[in-house]
Amino acid sequence: MKEIKSIVVPVDFSEITGRLVEYAVHMAGKFSAVIHFVHVVHFYAGNTMIGFSYVQECEEKLVSNTKERMSNLLAENKNMCPGCTGEVIIGDPVDQITEFARAKKADLLIISTHGAKGLEKILLGSVAERVLKRAHCPVLFMNPYKDK
Repeated sequence: MKEIKSIVVPVDFSEITGRLVEYAVHMAGKFSAVIHFVHVVHFYAGNTMIGFSYVQECEEKLVSNTKERMSNLLAENKNMCPGCTGEVIIGDPVDQITEFARAKKADLLIISTHGAKGLEKILLGSVAERVLKRAHCPVLFMNPYKDK
């Protein structure tokens, strides 16, 4: 069995991110592994109908704010997660997460679920489920809604 030394953790900065990060840092400590956090900013094609300069300004601000949040996440966890890195990438979440994991030679991918059901899941799909199907390494789902 391959030793786990590199873990990729996609974060979306929602209300559940803190629980995911706490869990991933705990797991990384058990394996003496490094974590590579990643956030994927996804712009929708429909945004171009609003006006190019306005959309471009909003997108740039979103990326800048997200990079700041990633920097804060790393700073808050630097003592518990030495050597951990974080990146903000633009593109399709599933494509970018799986490519990022491959580029980082991840031995494990830890991703949270949002518990989408019914029409929401049909319309939006599950990023976690699609990542599972396309990842080159084992994927560990973390359910943030269950007690520790």
